Amino acid sequence: MDRGWAYRPVYGLPAAAPGQNSQQHGMNPSMLDAHGSPLSMQTTVEGCRSRNHSSDAEPWMSPVPVHIVTHPAQLPTSFLRPNPHQPFVIGFDCEGVDLARYGRLCVMQLAFDNAVYLVDAVLGGNALMQSCKLGLESPYIIKVCHDCKRDSEALYFQYNIKLNNVFDTQIAFSLLEEQRGKNWMPDDYISFVDLLADERYCGVAYDEKEEVRMLLRKDPQFWAHRPWTVMMKRVAADDVRFLLCIYERMVKSLTDLSKWRLHVRSSLYCQCFCVGADCFLGGPLPPPPEQAVDGELPQEEVLAVVDVPCGKMGLVIGRKGSSILSIKQCCRADIFIGGQKGPPDKIFVIGVVKEVRKAEAILRGKFLPN
Repeated sequence: MDRGWAYRPVYGLPAAAPGQNSQQHGMNPSMLDAHGSPLSMQTTVEGCRSRNHSSDAEPWMSPVPVHIVTHPAQLPTSFLRPNPHQPFVIGFDCEGVDLARYGRLCVMQLAFDNAVYLVDAVLGGNALMQSCKLGLESPYIIKVCHDCKRDSEALYFQYNIKLNNVFDTQIAFSLLEEQRGKNWMPDDYISFVDLLADERYCGVAYDEKEEVRMLLRKDPQFWAHRPWTVMMKRVAADDVRFLLCIYERMVKSLTDLSKWRLHVRSSLYCQCFCVGADCFLGGPLPPPPEQAVDGELPQEEVLAVVDVPCGKMGLVIGRKGSSILSIKQCCRADIFIGGQKGPPDKIFVIGVVKEVRKAEAILRGKFLPN
């Protein structure tokens, strides 16, 4: 399969150079010890322990080199020092214990075209994560991930890293379904496992993910344990190694209008749970094109934060979620509640300005005095 990036994004999403390969990322000379051996704990992880539904996915099922990273020198120089003249694309994900602002980020997975790097925040600590700041905030590196909200929140509050230039596959899937004529529905978000199983994008049944979910329910500290188990390495790698395949297939089908919407919404999703005292705004949003794109004039999209008075969240949510669901059904906007991971007193609304303002008014009507 040709792994070069043919996609040249619009409205600020950079494209990687055609024919990108392992040499283009570079290896730090300091990645070798005095005997010439790699500093990283390199292993080869067998392909996803799952059923393969698509012959096209076969190349992505092959063993992949996996590096356990505990020192910045073990990461590619192209990621540590982004070059505006050599943009590229990586798969991205994070795992941890109650991953959010108050939880603990334990591992950050980065999938390049030639290897997967598992950045060990447990052993590498703050120094290792800070070395990743330029790459994660860079507008020259596209970070492909699935549902970036909590990952972005954890990076921001734990390491002051503002995740930028994200291609969120969950949002992209919804836009592609919309292009095909599917009617919008509230909370209609595809899971990563279901996206992987879709033959249009990957065609892999990720059975082992459910095994890990069961283990996490028994032991919430699963991702904090060291040394790494074979299962931990395999699952961490599988969470990102297929994202580049999905990215390649999605960008071929997205219209220019959908690409613009994807860029905006991915940025707003990154900001969503990060709103704090300093009003984190992330990277600049691309303005709506002044002329029609694909026959339609794009509308400005925004993120609004509704502060809920103490003790009033129950009125907003309603019995078994009936009240918040009714609001979502009458406003074509994404509405998120911090929930147990927090923040507990805020509601986040993302969408076009008109629908967001409508949702804000209805939400405030739920707890304002009569």
